[in-house]
Amino acid sequence: MNPPRPAHVLDGYSVLDFTQFVAGPTVTRMMAQMGADVIKIEIAPGGDRTRTLPLMRDNRSGYFVQQNLGKRSVCVDVRNPAGLAIIKELVPKVDVMVENFAPGVIGRLGLDYETIRALNPKIVMCSVSTFGQQGPLAHLPGYDFIAQAYAGITYMTGEADGPPYFPAAALGDVSTGVHGALAVVAALLHRERTGEGQFLDIALLDAYFHCHQTAIQMHSLSGGAIKPARSGRHISYTAPCGIFKGREGYIFIVAGVDHQFAQLCDAVGRSELAHDDRFRTNDCRVEHLSELVSIIEGWLASMPDDAAALAKLSQHRVPAAPVLSPDEALAHPHLRERGTVATVNDAILGRFDVPGFPLHFSSFPQPAGGSAPMLGEHNRQVLTDYLGYTREQVEELERARILHREMR
Repeated sequence: MNPPRPAHVLDGYSVLDFTQFVAGPTVTRMMAQMGADVIKIEIAPGGDRTRTLPLMRDNRSGYFVQQNLGKRSVCVDVRNPAGLAIIKELVPKVDVMVENFAPGVIGRLGLDYETIRALNPKIVMCSVSTFGQQGPLAHLPGYDFIAQAYAGITYMTGEADGPPYFPAAALGDVSTGVHGALAVVAALLHRERTGEGQFLDIALLDAYFHCHQTAIQMHSLSGGAIKPARSGRHISYTAPCGIFKGREGYIFIVAGVDHQFAQLCDAVGRSELAHDDRFRTNDCRVEHLSELVSIIEGWLASMPDDAAALAKLSQHRVPAAPVLSPDEALAHPHLRERGTVATVNDAILGRFDVPGFPLHFSSFPQPAGGSAPMLGEHNRQVLTDYLGYTREQVEELERARILHREMR
């Protein structure tokens, strides 16, 4: 049993969580870490498919643990009428329901929004999918990288004369989860004011497209004359802004604004470059980018090491950073001090590091705690707390295989 959780900003709100993988679980993980009681409904017999993706130790997945901290697990055979009845009993008792099946699946399980709303008119239901619940692509299967490709993001990543690349991180899944959590909290605020629940349709494709910084408006405003394209290690529209080869590794430098470029020139000991006709304005610097890169990388190569170069750049207030590997980032004292890296203590896996909770509240300095659940670990606890079931009733449902529980 998890220890009592301290009060937090969403204390008192409860969530039915029908999510798997990353995007949906990010919605509910954020809510759990803000104090909501998140009841993870896992479809019997196996539950969340990430419980086996990948198996890291003793049949326990670090992937699953990371995405499901602070949640309680109820594993139920929702295809059995008796299992579906349990879910329908829970619906009137909760504030939020989140699911990320393919569009139509939750309806085929008998839990579409119309059914849920009839049981609880005040509920906020959030459906997370790749393409959304409507539109010509809505019926297609998809994941983060599929939405990324459709959104024009993959196309923009890679060398100008080479194939597109993709980032080896769940940027779209996590971004969509954050968008979803924001929508849920806004809908709850609306409900506090009006008493009305509502349905939220959150799509990875929408969230990815939302990430375009300049490509869309530049293409539109130019009447199509500007065709955004990948530009390799350097941004195409401002300079210098990109990845430079240092003496030991790579360094990201952003100094496209005129006053920052002047500071960069001072840092490299070439103050006169700020007044050089090739580099005097951003447009000039973009036009002469290869010459500018050569000058900056020449300076970096002349420094004793990358740390000395970064110290000089910092001294002159030039935004710069080493391109850290994941293990280097994991060990960085800033990430440790802020809780950007968090250490969890799992009953099976022991202590290990995961990305920490990224929101900081002055009134709630620590995220709500809690470990990731074993499959069906909280069957009895949840059904007792919310529905008044007895221990004997829950045990009978487990014997009948309507509820499932993983034995440690």
